[in-house]
Amino acid sequence: MQADPLLDLAGPLRPAYEAVDWAATPLGPMADWHPALRHATAMALDSEFPITLLWGPDRVMVYNAGYVEQIIDKHPAALGRRVQDVFPEAWDAIEPLVQQVFDDDPPGLLEDQFFPLDRNGFLEETYFTFAYSALRDADHTVLGVIDISSETTTQVLARRRLELLGLLGDRLAGVRGTAEVLGVTTEVLAEGVADMPVAEVWLPGLSQRTSGGVLPEAPLDELPAGELLLTETPTGRVAWVPLGPYDEEAGAQPLLVVRLNDMLAPDDPYLGFLRLLGSTIRQALERARVSDAERRISETLQRSLLPQPPEVPGLVIAARYLAAAEQAQIGGDWYDAFVLADGTTVAVIGDIAGHDQDAAAEMAQVRSLLRGVVLTAGSSPASALEQLDTVVQGLDLGTVATLVVTTISAPATDGHRTVRWSNAGHPPPVLIGAGGGARLLEATPDVLLGLIRAPRHEHETDLAPGETLLLYTDGLVERRGISITDSLGWLRDVLDRSPARAAEPLCEHLVAGLSPALDDDIALLAITAGGVAA
Repeated sequence: MQADPLLDLAGPLRPAYEAVDWAATPLGPMADWHPALRHATAMALDSEFPITLLWGPDRVMVYNAGYVEQIIDKHPAALGRRVQDVFPEAWDAIEPLVQQVFDDDPPGLLEDQFFPLDRNGFLEETYFTFAYSALRDADHTVLGVIDISSETTTQVLARRRLELLGLLGDRLAGVRGTAEVLGVTTEVLAEGVADMPVAEVWLPGLSQRTSGGVLPEAPLDELPAGELLLTETPTGRVAWVPLGPYDEEAGAQPLLVVRLNDMLAPDDPYLGFLRLLGSTIRQALERARVSDAERRISETLQRSLLPQPPEVPGLVIAARYLAAAEQAQIGGDWYDAFVLADGTTVAVIGDIAGHDQDAAAEMAQVRSLLRGVVLTAGSSPASALEQLDTVVQGLDLGTVATLVVTTISAPATDGHRTVRWSNAGHPPPVLIGAGGGARLLEATPDVLLGLIRAPRHEHETDLAPGETLLLYTDGLVERRGISITDSLGWLRDVLDRSPARAAEPLCEHLVAGLSPALDDDIALLAITAGGVAA
């Protein structure tokens, strides 16, 4: 018997289609299918976009390979079965939408719709953007439904988590005392019930546990700093996030304790979100513990907000921060550097408008939000800035900043790396050659962060072994009465003549040449490929 021509379009699904006893289904043998069904099936199988068909009064499912990625372990059993039997957990939500199509009143495009799906061995929180349309015969009678869909679970969860991180950072920005930090954090965590059904902050000698026994005692007397621990308990999976070191005097450790949502997999984005929450709370607690002396507050906050550069094989990263002479408070100049799972190093430098603790709070917010954006959305600098702008303006943070986001790839076989960057109104990076000579990486900068939402542009250059990339804030080059063009020319000349070209000695050389009475804060971030000596 000759194979049905539709099977030739099925591609990787051909074995699944051949395994179905279609004659035993309400659709009958494939050769006898209604022409409209055959045409729609051929169209679906020929498309890479996820498409499923629900045919006839029984709503029997026929779909393509793209749709398999959305239903995962429901395939191949779903093929040729009624949709209500395949998705009993979501039928209450699906059925009225399908009925609207059969009633000739399709619901149109639906965005980020929630559906509980059991497709990975547990009931999962998922979101889809899709459109249901009618499949008709020659006299326009509705015979079935075509569903063209795109899963948006990752985007919805990332947006939700970034909004909570932004809210927490905003609410903690002006908080000083430890008790106030606890109160504000408890209120904000209660708004994150979708990701954290139960969440408490345990502070030695201060916190009151309110979960009524849902959260167990800590599994260890002391958890390693910076580590997140997952445990299985009779009431579900619990995450333990240290908020500081073990307090010997109190005999306890400050912790963020979270009962995870059973409908979400404990994957990297979920656990990364909890780590960011812990980092934000931990930073607020650190700010609350410093003395009332403004200079000591400034120094302590600066150390907590501007991290030590990471150790990256094949790279030497050095950073410096110098406060303006007339400022007793922390400023808005900042830097950050961290490594992604694929080996890409992310280096950021920026300047929040202002020279006070409000600027510092916004700096911490933007830094945490940017880390969250990069960790959830990938390492494209332009994309990261666009999404950060969306979050900053969407949350009405009022932040205005200049910013350069840079990525440095893992080395190629010849040791060369690719540098990509996107510039939001910031002074240009500088590339210093291994044998000397400095080149300003000048390109028309995009608009400042926080002003308007606009497309961001991305630029690219090569970083050879021995070369150094220098990022800096405007305090290094801006001088009263001197144009920015002349100031950048001065910096290029200084770097051209500098005997130090590697990251650490270069930073030392630049700092040594500065006036003791700085007019503005200065942040420096230098990255040398290959660790060339001075």
